[in-house]
Amino acid sequence: MSGKYFEATDQNFKTEILDSDKVALVDFWAAWCGPCMMLGPVIEELAADYEGKAIIAKVNVDDNPNTAAQYGIRSIPSMLVFKNGQVVDQMVGAMPKNMIAKKIDEHIG
Repeated sequence: MSGKYFEATDQNFKTEILDSDKVALVDFWAAWCGPCMMLGPVIEELAADYEGKAIIAKVNVDDNPNTAAQYGIRSIPSMLVFKNGQVVDQMVGAMPKNMIAKKIDEHIG
């Protein structure tokens, strides 16, 4: 799974993200979203960088509308940081890797 983000879905979101003891960055995206496509490689790099330290996941909002609705995702890309099942941080729009990493690091401690 090296360098590969986790594909979160409506079915596995609770067990893989909310019930995890690791910090998780979840990128809400869609195939038709230009900025989401630009962010894709950054998410993959983060998945490699944080392997074993944090969960880096993507949720396709078209395929998983329940999870997107549950977290009030209105614009994409939106990234939520989860810790102990709670949203602890939120970023909207394509952002540079170092800014995203800084947010993850703040919650890993």
